[in-house]
Amino acid sequence: MNRSELIAALAERAEVTRKDADAVLAAFAEIVGDVVAKGDEKVTIPGFLTFERTHRAARTARNPQTGQPLEIAAGYSVKVSAGSKLKEAAKGK
Repeated sequence: MNRSELIAALAERAEVTRKDADAVLAAFAEIVGDVVAKGDEKVTIPGFLTFERTHRAARTARNPQTGQPLEIAAGYSVKVSAGSKLKEAAKGK
């Protein structure tokens, strides 16, 4: 399912226009992005998804062509965890 299909499904299920469904989806993505960028809290939709920023420590890796070690700086990543209802849906229950 791509974005336009998701918007169409949201509009149909919520009985709103596609324009309104698109605005809600865009606002949701923007809010999640802002909260994750700050990193001081996580976004949780109970039973569905959790988004949070995680810290990745600095590490040493190897260049696959030369075999020489190189340092990868510490940084941040995003962790998305599936909730119980989403896991059950994936199992087909």
